[in-house]
Amino acid sequence: MPGASEPERRTATERQFHEDVTAQAWAKARQWEQPRARQAAAAPAHAEASAAQPVADVPAAPVAPVLVPRPRPAAVVPAPEAVDIDQELVLEELTREQVRDWRVRAMKNHQIVFDHIDQYGETSARRLFSNQLVDQAQRLSGAHHLVLGHTTRGPA
Repeated sequence: MPGASEPERRTATERQFHEDVTAQAWAKARQWEQPRARQAAAAPAHAEASAAQPVADVPAAPVAPVLVPRPRPAAVVPAPEAVDIDQELVLEELTREQVRDWRVRAMKNHQIVFDHIDQYGETSARRLFSNQLVDQAQRLSGAHHLVLGHTTRGPA
């Protein structure tokens, strides 16, 4: 429509859009209509088949009552600070809560990771804290000298 004015183009575009949307709606309605027609045609056959089945005179078995498990009492876990530092730490004997406490403390203070590495080795630290936390602590340990207010080209 090269010679048409702006309102004429807008009207033609809206009319075309309306026709497209209406055609899509009719197509979708036709799609849904086909399965509904098949279900309606099959409904009498299903009703007839279910009516033909003999009804059992045997009473239904009683349903067992549903038992909701009671929460288990929380285990008393000594605080990680109360653990003797000189005592040998056996990872397999730690509970989930103890491991979680060690990891939380290590996230807050990376020195705990380094102390564990010094005493038990890096493999043990990676098992206790996670590879990601050990790598993060090692990467950040050399970053304390950075001054964020300056760049290599001068003050920021």
